[in-house]
Amino acid sequence: KDMGANSSREDLEISDSESDDDQQQTPQKEDQEENYHDAEGQNSSGRRPKTPSSLEQVEARLRALKLKYPSQKAALINAVKLYLHVGGNSPDAKWTISDKLTSYSFTKSTRPDGSRSDNEEESEEEGDSWWVLKVGSRVKAKVGVEMQMKTLADQQRVDFVSNGVWAMKFFTVDDYNAFVAKYQDCLFENTYGFESNDANKVKVYGKDFIGWANPERADDSMWEDAGDSFLKSPSSVTPVGGQDMGEEFEEAASGGAIQSLALGALDNSFLVGDSGVQVVRNYSDGVRGKGVYVNFDNERGRSSSMAHSTPRKALLMRAETNMLLMSPMAEGKPHTRGLHQLDIETGKVVTEWKFEKDGTDITMRDVTNDSKGAQMDPSGSTFLGLDDNRLCRWDMRDRYGMVQNLADANTPVLNWTQGHQFSRGTNFQCFATAGDGSIVVGSLDGKIRLYSNNSMRQAKTAFPGLGSPITHVDVTFDGRWILGTTDTYLILICSMFTDKDGKTKTGFAGRMGNRISAPRLLKLSPLDSHMAGVNNKFRGAQFSWVTENGKQERHLVATVGKFSVIWNFQQVKDGSHECYRSQVGLKSCYCYKIVLKDESIIDSRFMHEKFAVSDSPEAPLVVATPLKVSSFSISSRHTIKQSPLFK
Repeated sequence: KDMGANSSREDLEISDSESDDDQQQTPQKEDQEENYHDAEGQNSSGRRPKTPSSLEQVEARLRALKLKYPSQKAALINAVKLYLHVGGNSPDAKWTISDKLTSYSFTKSTRPDGSRSDNEEESEEEGDSWWVLKVGSRVKAKVGVEMQMKTLADQQRVDFVSNGVWAMKFFTVDDYNAFVAKYQDCLFENTYGFESNDANKVKVYGKDFIGWANPERADDSMWEDAGDSFLKSPSSVTPVGGQDMGEEFEEAASGGAIQSLALGALDNSFLVGDSGVQVVRNYSDGVRGKGVYVNFDNERGRSSSMAHSTPRKALLMRAETNMLLMSPMAEGKPHTRGLHQLDIETGKVVTEWKFEKDGTDITMRDVTNDSKGAQMDPSGSTFLGLDDNRLCRWDMRDRYGMVQNLADANTPVLNWTQGHQFSRGTNFQCFATAGDGSIVVGSLDGKIRLYSNNSMRQAKTAFPGLGSPITHVDVTFDGRWILGTTDTYLILICSMFTDKDGKTKTGFAGRMGNRISAPRLLKLSPLDSHMAGVNNKFRGAQFSWVTENGKQERHLVATVGKFSVIWNFQQVKDGSHECYRSQVGLKSCYCYKIVLKDESIIDSRFMHEKFAVSDSPEAPLVVATPLKVSSFSISSRHTIKQSPLFK
């Protein structure tokens, strides 16, 4: 397909100085003539009669004569001008004036939609209540991350989502600052259930992480040092602009809808479908079909439950000649009691493994390799398992280290070699490993725990949650950076700290103390979030793929609905980056590229960095949808600004 760019209209600056001859898409100040369509589609600067026929025109004439005229704003508490964005990403997209002068308020409500019941006053005392933002008669929204609130201090403006994309423009800096402070307080209370004050922030985050609650007090030196060292390494410099992306080719899926993508670092990658595995070949410009397809039900004389279940997770092992496949027991739940081991070279499911501890069947919700590059080890026999309250290492050999005779065993039992069963509700959700086997685990409460490669009982570091469950987690090969996925944003954490001897370590190796950097958030702009769809959530954020010391990951990629969203890693780390200049609270990066597909994306991942060619800063990106897989290459031509879309 032709890769035409289609710039988002959301972030065109709301200007205060345009002439009213221009057909603008950005609002102006109250004291100038307007040239915008209002929300009902009436042009407020249409053909004017010679005699003033409206209050607005009278006011405009009086202001032009510099007469003293009492302002409505002075009598209105929390006065703002409200805009609505229309047209989506079409060429006709623009901001429209919804209300030239209105006011906002934060109120408590027992209903998340902000509506009031007849007995609201009585019920507030008994049940839960939330802070709700109301703007005139147009907006009623529960204060939360779902609003995708974006602050633009230099324009005295905030943008947000609430059944549409809105902008509020404030008339003074003080008005703007007062709104943002109140919004942050309401957000904290809605998220944690406590009033926003210093004591409660310590209670939520812990005294060592108070910089997460007050980012202006956080030690950001590690972010800056990391950026400096990255730029000093000539072998790893990605231009700190962006890149242009071109689609190389598409490959149609065969044998049912694609359920998951298993990228190989060697010759092949694999598309796991409903009824089998499609083998594709790795090239420097992406993946292409080999015409090889392995059916799950092709075993003769042997009954395999693979033919009656849909695998959701595939794990490559033993120099990518074997694959472990997880099939959930129930729809909508990830837990399973065992695995199927597929020999890719013969196309046979060689065994069905069972999870068991102390003679009792147990479940696992996720499995992963022992380390970032372990799938390339030809002799690997161990892998990691995660359940809601379990973290362990499984071995396909028996307890004496012997390879089990699979022909004699009815259902071979995996050997629990290391791990811990936690008594309290850790509610683990996802995990990943660094190059040295260190483990990062994300939880339902938003906490991210770091475990060394030799102890699963006690986390070396536990980062506090920001209120949203962690649904996926990744870590760089060197263990210095953690990437967590939530439904509405990504969280990027620096795990480096300086110990008492002045040595730089990661949180996997020791307790970080109180010199902990604040995280950075990666978000969609309110418009792109709205365009992605209210039910579409961020999934599966990953770093690009490096398996060698001294090499640095260059990009981050995540999926949301039909969007594959790519950030430049160095740009995110750069504290002077334009995104961060007029923000309040945790730094949020909105500069990314979007690859737009025709259907919902299953997974987006960068190929192993060895497939990057000399004139490209990155290996190809592979994007899988249910019916096809596409490969995109990156070239250093254009600058990443606000979310150009590619189709």
